[in-house]
Amino acid sequence: MDAAARTVLRGGSVFDVRAKGFVRADVAVEDGRIVAVGPGLSGEAEVDVSGRSLLPGLFDCHVHVLYSTIDTLRMLETPFSYRFFQAAENLRKTLECGITTVRDAGGADLGVKRAVEDGLVLGPRMQVSLVMLSQTGGHGDQWMPCGAVVPSFHVPYPGVPDAIVDGPEEVRKRVRELVRNGADVIKVATSGGVLSPRDDPHHAHFREDELRVMVSEAAAAGRWVMAHAQGAEGVKAAVRAGIRSIEHGIYLDDEAIELMLEHDTYLVPTLVAPAGVLEAAEREAAIPEASLRKARGVMEAHRDSFRRAAEAGVRIAMGTDSAVTPHGENLRELELMAEGGMKPEEVLAAATLTAAELMGLERELGAIEPGRRADLVVVEGDPLDFKTLKGRIEAVYKDGALVVGSPPGPS
Repeated sequence: MDAAARTVLRGGSVFDVRAKGFVRADVAVEDGRIVAVGPGLSGEAEVDVSGRSLLPGLFDCHVHVLYSTIDTLRMLETPFSYRFFQAAENLRKTLECGITTVRDAGGADLGVKRAVEDGLVLGPRMQVSLVMLSQTGGHGDQWMPCGAVVPSFHVPYPGVPDAIVDGPEEVRKRVRELVRNGADVIKVATSGGVLSPRDDPHHAHFREDELRVMVSEAAAAGRWVMAHAQGAEGVKAAVRAGIRSIEHGIYLDDEAIELMLEHDTYLVPTLVAPAGVLEAAEREAAIPEASLRKARGVMEAHRDSFRRAAEAGVRIAMGTDSAVTPHGENLRELELMAEGGMKPEEVLAAATLTAAELMGLERELGAIEPGRRADLVVVEGDPLDFKTLKGRIEAVYKDGALVVGSPPGPS
């Protein structure tokens, strides 16, 4: 559609994220925004979407678009600048899933975000964190048992500082550097993780004074903090410090869930990520055995924690941890969320309005309502059949412009 002209998408079944259901309605778009939703709308142009469903543009709140593999050897053999060209491909693949907004959880910098904004690269709009702050010996520390630091995931360069910080004053300065360099959100590891060589996901990282300084400095600059937190103690430390979202949340205990409810903390579960580690190993990726043992050990606990959090009413936003699984497979997460006990309509809400709320974009995105940006996904067939959803996406609109597919015709 012409983003400037009043165009009506006519005859579709529109997802009402607040009612968590579908209603027959036309959608009028003008100057990149939704201007009306309802029956019998008219416009200068029309797109016939009868027999299709219209979803708001989807979100993925945890991606790494600058990375394309978790194979340590491949990363070490990849020229530094080559990753930026791969990022363009990863962004395109993400957009083809109907995902029009992402939060990059480490890797992408201000230049990648600006390239999308300026139209040099086709992709979803972005919030970027640049790096994940880590304590010495933490999830972001790339020290290897041989004694060498092997920068497979993160190489400091102009615009993206070193990720390792210890003590409140180092934390304070690094947060200020990240804000200066363009970070929209600050990311920290408050526990160990699966892919790091010398830590344990159960162990809590950073002390209370360090985390509170981090949250305070981020807040002073109008930013929130997101926490890689897998063990219960790392989750609870993050929540008590005022961190906005817990990423992964593999080993949640009852107290952690209660604290998340009390503090209105979001969970971004990334259920697909542990499976992605094991699948990569099956493809003969070079992944340390210690990481594979951890990936095998977290699967059942992760699913159980997600199920209990969802049942308790914790606010859940969709995220995948791509590239732990390949970019373009993001919608696998929706299927796992439904298998974990969420109703399919609740899963769509987690991937739209709840995710928009997490990212502070709820007035602009996340619902098909007048005044919001015209991010729309046209789906043939059952939009709640997540297993086959990606293959049935016919068109994706971002700010009213067709960015994926072609305008549908009568079914």
